[in-house]
Amino acid sequence: MLERLRRAYDQFPRTFWVVAGTHFIDVIGNTLLMPFFALYVTQKFNVGMTQAGIILATNSVAGMIGSTIGGALADRFGRRGIILFGLVVSALSGLTLGFVNKFYMFYGLSVFVGLMGSAAHPAHQAMIADLLPAEKRAEGFGMMRVISNFAWIIGPTIGGFLAAYNFLYLFLSDALISTVTALLVFRLLPETKPQPKEKTEHESLWETLSGYRHALADFPFLAFILASILMILCYQQMYSSLSVYLRDVHHVDPQIYGLIMSSSAITVVLFQFSVTRIIKKHPPFLMMAAATFFYMIGFTMYGFVATVPLFIAAMVVITIGEMIGMPTSNVLAASFAPEEMRARYMAVFGLTWTVPSMIGPWAAGLVMDNYDPNYVWYIGGVLCVVAIMAFYFLHVRLGTREQFQQADDIQAVAAD
Repeated sequence: MLERLRRAYDQFPRTFWVVAGTHFIDVIGNTLLMPFFALYVTQKFNVGMTQAGIILATNSVAGMIGSTIGGALADRFGRRGIILFGLVVSALSGLTLGFVNKFYMFYGLSVFVGLMGSAAHPAHQAMIADLLPAEKRAEGFGMMRVISNFAWIIGPTIGGFLAAYNFLYLFLSDALISTVTALLVFRLLPETKPQPKEKTEHESLWETLSGYRHALADFPFLAFILASILMILCYQQMYSSLSVYLRDVHHVDPQIYGLIMSSSAITVVLFQFSVTRIIKKHPPFLMMAAATFFYMIGFTMYGFVATVPLFIAAMVVITIGEMIGMPTSNVLAASFAPEEMRARYMAVFGLTWTVPSMIGPWAAGLVMDNYDPNYVWYIGGVLCVVAIMAFYFLHVRLGTREQFQQADDIQAVAAD
């Protein structure tokens, strides 16, 4: 493992590792809090999963707006400032949310946090694509997955113990870590926005925002977005409904839930390098179908199994899909995007997360509060089947285009 890390370090530029290091610290803060957010809301304010789902949904609606604005600003002004802004907002929101005692105030504040805090997401992904050539992006995004999951080993484990003692410590810890990350970004991270190849007339902010019309008129890209949304509708349940489901149906406490989540992170750390080497040799849309297949198996298992070892086994199956799908989806989004619109395309790609966040927790809450909670996992399995068919259709229609050929194939063609 250490030898793999050393070789990987030599393959990427120093600035990439600055991005990776600051991202690692920030993800620890996020994962201290995020997996336990629905638990906190339902316990603190004595509400059901439906109400918690509405909070998560409205937060995601606001996040979609914030991400849209942030993507345009990142293409216009650069990545670094937008990332700093997002970290400062995250720190302030962590301090504030932890002390709110009124449900309506928490609801309103979460909308504001979603609007402001999501502005940095497309800038961060665009920065990775800026730093790496096309043939290195699959490995680069895979490396970011490994780094993120090192943080996932730490974050939920600590978060589970803090949540069992006092949920307030989760918010305070997240705020502190966001502040530290912002200071490191300010001191160490340069701007990576590509310079225009030709000198062009400076466009207005409105013209920059209007540039989203290009992405929204890219119908193959939108088809990829819709297929991904179906997949992530199932996947995102592990960050919202799963913790409440395991607590209420199987009486799993936060520490054990943290252990289950950490098993996913450990799997990624051990195997992501090997998986990335395999998937980059195969058609990317077929890899997305394969990832969704593993999601279908893993999440459906939660509707049938009832012991902690089997909960962990289901999470490992899900993680196999995650190791295949997450790097591949980022590479595909970057492949669709023209260089000068990279952050805006990444913002639209963010719909694959924000739309499921809007719909998934709320819909799952309705099912869990009014019907058999196991239906959440059965419905998720059906959605995955539809997504698998959609990704296969995209492979048939788009797979032969040069921009979606794997790096090894591109290099071979260039050599000829």
